[in-house]
Amino acid sequence: MRTALTIVFIIVCIALCVVVLMQKGRDSGISGLTGGSSSDTYWDKNKGRSREGMILMLTRVLSVVAILLAAVLNITVF
Repeated sequence: MRTALTIVFIIVCIALCVVVLMQKGRDSGISGLTGGSSSDTYWDKNKGRSREGMILMLTRVLSVVAILLAAVLNITVF
């Protein structure tokens, strides 16, 4: 059982690394310093339906799964 969980944990961690590397940078340049960025655009409101939104959701899910698997693997000492 522990071996299977370890293999799943490794796969989830590799997938999480790949998904994080696929994300776009959130640099807002100099406008971020002056407060020039606006979050009321059409793109920001509908980002959940785009590719970036799917990647963000997948990142969150994989992160939670990785943390839970790490906790389970830490607790189960055979």
